[in-house]
Amino acid sequence: MALKCFKLLLHKTYFDKGWSLLNYIKYLIAFFGLASRDVKTTIIIGLVYGLVCYVVGMLWYKYKLIETETEIGNIFNPFVKEMRKTYKTEKFK
Repeated sequence: MALKCFKLLLHKTYFDKGWSLLNYIKYLIAFFGLASRDVKTTIIIGLVYGLVCYVVGMLWYKYKLIETETEIGNIFNPFVKEMRKTYKTEKFK
């Protein structure tokens, strides 16, 4: 029951991560669409952008950059600092 729709949610996670990493590009696409008023080209660029977001997110997870990102957050997290100090764990693996 816990793994219901796992693959679907994994693909959503890939897209969401790529979307957040490439967030500002969507504004350039929107400005292009407003300035050029070329709907067909804007839609094509938007679809390519969506595909690129998915691929970037998938690569982010494949090369374990998500773990590096989490570790950077842990460096500044007071709770994690206290836990590492208490249990004397390694800071980086």
